[in-house]
Parts: sequence; C-alpha cells; structure tokens
Amino acid sequence: MSHVMNTYARLPVAFTHGQGVWLWDAQGKRYLDALGGIAVNTLGHAHPKLVQTLAAQAGRLIHTSNIYQITEQENLADKLAAISGMDKIFFCNSGCEANEAAIKLARLFARSKGVENPAIVVMEKSFHGRTLATLSATGSRKVHAGFEPLVSGFVRVPYDDLEAVRQVAQNNRNVVAVLVEPIQGEGGINVAHLDYLRGLRELCDQYQWLLMLDEIQCGLGRTGKWFFYQHAGFHPDVVTLAKGLAGGVPIGACLARGAAAELFKPGNHGSTFGGNPFACAAALATLETIEHEKLLENAVEIGDFLHAGFSAALAGVKGVVAVRGMGLMLGIELDRPCSDLTQRALDAGLLINVTADKVVRLLPPLIMNRDEAQQLIERLSPLIRDFLGQAAAAN
Repeated sequence: MSHVMNTYARLPVAFTHGQGVWLWDAQGKRYLDALGGIAVNTLGHAHPKLVQTLAAQAGRLIHTSNIYQITEQENLADKLAAISGMDKIFFCNSGCEANEAAIKLARLFARSKGVENPAIVVMEKSFHGRTLATLSATGSRKVHAGFEPLVSGFVRVPYDDLEAVRQVAQNNRNVVAVLVEPIQGEGGINVAHLDYLRGLRELCDQYQWLLMLDEIQCGLGRTGKWFFYQHAGFHPDVVTLAKGLAGGVPIGACLARGAAAELFKPGNHGSTFGGNPFACAAALATLETIEHEKLLENAVEIGDFLHAGFSAALAGVKGVVAVRGMGLMLGIELDRPCSDLTQRALDAGLLINVTADKVVRLLPPLIMNRDEAQQLIERLSPLIRDFLGQAAAAN
C-alpha cells in the first residue's frame, strides 16, 4: 500500500527511463510519449544538452537564496525578456504560483488606481491552478467543489466572446484586468481567435486594464512561436509560464511589461526556491536548445503533419466531432466521454490524456520527428475508431 496521498487516479505503470519521445517501464515495455509530462518535457527524455547542464550545475551550485544575486537567474531573465518583449520577470516553481503572482500584480495595480474592490475578468472552461486564488479564477465547477468559500474578485464570461467582455467593461467599474489562456488546455484544446485576443488588447487599452495571458501550457514554442500572442502581433501586460520552461525541472515565471513590471517592491512577493541556480540553468539550456535545434519550426511542421494525418484517418468516423489545435498542442474531440482511451492507449504502448471528458489531448515533446508522428497516427487512430464502434454497439 502506497503512503502517497490519493490525489491522482494513477495509471498502473511506472517508468524507469526514457530517450527522446520514448519511455520504458520496469518490464522493459516501450511507450511512445505523446503527452510529454503534460507539455513539460519540451526536449523529450534524457536530452544530452539538458543532462550535461544539470550534472554540471549540480556539481557547482543548486541553491543559495534570493537574498543574494543569482547569475543564472539574471541570465535566464535576460533571455526571456529578449524572446518575449517583456520587461521584468519574477521566478517561482509552478504554473499556479506564476498565476498567483499575476493576480497579486492586478490587485496592486488596482490600489495604484484607487480601486478598493478589484475584479479580474476570467473565462468559462478555464484552468489556472489549484491554489485557492487560482482555483477561484478557474472556470470549472469540478475544481471548485469542496473548497468553498472561493476567493472573491473574479468575473466570469464565456471564452472567445469579445462582446461579453465589452458588456462587463460597461457595467463593472471594479474590473482592473483580464486573465485568459490563448488556448484552453484543460478546457479541451479550445483555440482563441486572433481577432478576439486583439480585441481584448484594445479593450484593456481603452479601460486601462492589464491584459494577462496564461501561456503555461501553450507557450514556449508549442504553437510554432515562442508565445501565442506573437501570432496576434501585440504584447500583453503580463504573461505566465511554467510547464515546458526547464524541460522537466520545476520552474514558473511571471513576465510583466510597462507599469505592471514596476509594481512589485521588496517584501511584496517572494519564493524560497524560485529562480534558483539549478532550475534557471535548466531553463536556459532548454531555451537555447529550442533555438539551436529549430524546434519552433519543427512544432509547426510536425503539428501540421499530425493535424492532417488524424483528420484523414478519422474522416467520416461517426462520433469524431473535431480535430483541432495549433502546432504540437492538439485535441481530438469525440461525442461521448472517452477516459477509457487512456488505458487502451497504455496497453498499446502509447501515452495520451483525456481532458474535458471528451477530448483526447496530445502534447508531445517538441523534438518529435515525422516518423514518430506517423507512428502516433497509426497507433491512436484505430484505438479511437474501435472505441467509438464498441461504444456505439453497447448502446
């Protein structure tokens, strides 16, 4: 009996080692990893550059403290500022911590404007984390259940609906920010229209709100650009990152620009482990490898290949609602709950995930090549067809 707290319905497998997009279990069975630790293993498993960096850094310095200067942290901040166009970065350990920092920035921003009861516009079907503030911002009753009372100060509207945000702007003088995922990951790989995001930027400028983008799952090259907002041609005021930033080493970051970048002062916020030398060295190595191996371009090429391949393989299959996504962030929506597919895929040597009950989610490492993508299509498509056939027969 495990003494690990029961917070996950774990699949019955433990992995011993990995290489590239492949993992092996204790029995020596090999699995194609199409989930990448849920968008975390950017460079796959055991990437030599990351392995060498971690070994060397561990031999020099793992942790000092943020009460001292940290060279690796400053180098990573410089790199992130260069690729993002943002001004200042706060480092933490996870995505929900990055979003907590963003929420705190919004509240400090409100005080600077004399707003005593600030509100942040958030979206239905969103996911921002599981701390009390971030689960309150999350648009999922399932995530809220049992943890009431929720943190106040959030106004919820439908996703990808600019008119709904416009209505809030006209009727609620306490709003100071909008927090939105450009692609909703947990919500089912829902991709925002670029005009919607541009419209949010215009509304935030008009009403002097902060536009805060949660790119924790979709950022850092997954869609073919460093950040999704770069497809839309503007800068947010705040953007949050985590998951893929250090290739598997825990790290989070809250990037800010303009007035938002100057809000935190010593004593306002902090993190014991945030931005330590080990995590920052891993992140810098990850970003440099994405550049060196042209993984932004690869995400576009392999993402397009997967999208076209699944669309063709599942064309006309009754029960397939949509194949959607961008780059290496793909969802295959079915017309019924399909969580059984995760176990069926595992049995077939394939790691996938089901989110929003009915959406098969694929978040492979950015290093995936065309042959591996073809294997993914060939392994997963029959599983989906068989599942829908059997489910239909059972009804």
